[in-house]
Amino acid sequence: MNHHKTQTSLALFCKVVDNFGDIGICWRLARQLEQEHGIAVTLWVDDLRSFQRICPEVAVDRDVQQIGTVTVRHWLDQDGVFMAADVADIVIEFFACDIPPAYIAAMAERTPHPVWLNLEGLSAEEWVEGCHALPSPQSRSLTKYFFFPGFTSKTGGLLCESGLAQQRQAFQQDAAAMAAFLSQFGVTPAEMVSLKVSLFCYPQAPVSALFDVWQSSNKAITCLVPEGVAADAVEKFLGRTAQAGATASHGALTVRVLPFVPQPDYDKLLWACDLNFVRGEDSFVRAQWADKPFIWHIYPQDEDLHHVKLNAFLERYTASTENLSEFSLSWNEATKKAVNWTSLWALFEADMPKIAIMSTDWQRQMGENGDLASNLLKFAETVQ
Repeated sequence: MNHHKTQTSLALFCKVVDNFGDIGICWRLARQLEQEHGIAVTLWVDDLRSFQRICPEVAVDRDVQQIGTVTVRHWLDQDGVFMAADVADIVIEFFACDIPPAYIAAMAERTPHPVWLNLEGLSAEEWVEGCHALPSPQSRSLTKYFFFPGFTSKTGGLLCESGLAQQRQAFQQDAAAMAAFLSQFGVTPAEMVSLKVSLFCYPQAPVSALFDVWQSSNKAITCLVPEGVAADAVEKFLGRTAQAGATASHGALTVRVLPFVPQPDYDKLLWACDLNFVRGEDSFVRAQWADKPFIWHIYPQDEDLHHVKLNAFLERYTASTENLSEFSLSWNEATKKAVNWTSLWALFEADMPKIAIMSTDWQRQMGENGDLASNLLKFAETVQ
């Protein structure tokens, strides 16, 4: 974008459905648009409390606040009074979240009309390529465009800040920095040389079954779980409330409960672990940039529609390892047969060196598609 003109403005509307995934994605995108592209961003969010968990600077009792140079507005209801002058150059509704009718009316009054994008959820399904960038005529001569993140050059790509790979490599090559980072959560020098696993999943994940297998592992395993995640299984293992700082060891397994950490520290956690269990969309993408093996717990949908999305991703991602696919399907309860976690884990663990090499190759392929924020702005320029 040309900085000699007046600064381009962008409004991003976010409804928090999946606790942290939606706001996680929108907050990353808002910061990147502002920091790397000089866009004046206003982020409208309906749930400031979830936002605060991943960004401690957020005040839950303020309707308008500046976080860095991003303006954050509490999206209270569907109404409100908006003038054409209030409308941004680019308006993004995240995941079809129905922006206020009064704002849409003001968009129609504005000359020129803003670029209106519906930023969709991430999917590896093939139909996404055909729907990406399609126009959808709306009332009052407005047009909305569908913008799909994705895994191919015919989509909008994935969210990725410039310099992320260099930051990750520097951190992963610095054993002292990794040890210092993990030691703040109580991780001991002995645990640093164990198999380190981060665990972020939805409540229905078969965590207890996996804990049972890990306890009888022939090598030490340290599992790091954010507070509030897999609470039932973690409390059962600990024999006490799963609050930040709680820890217990049984057999080969040590479980540590971590406080919820801001986004940059979550990246470091993924970079420092040997295996990452992630969920939803935001941590799923971050795990792909971490250059480590990961298992994705997909957001459950009615009629098991999420299994279709899971399979579409696994087909693209796991070309070279059947065991990663099997483990992923079992973790998501997408397999109809009884699961033998002992053999499943043994096969997956044996494949981890191969999966690590594959993840490096995957990261390179994804980088070739360009990043979501840059692709989105390029597209906006073509339809302005």
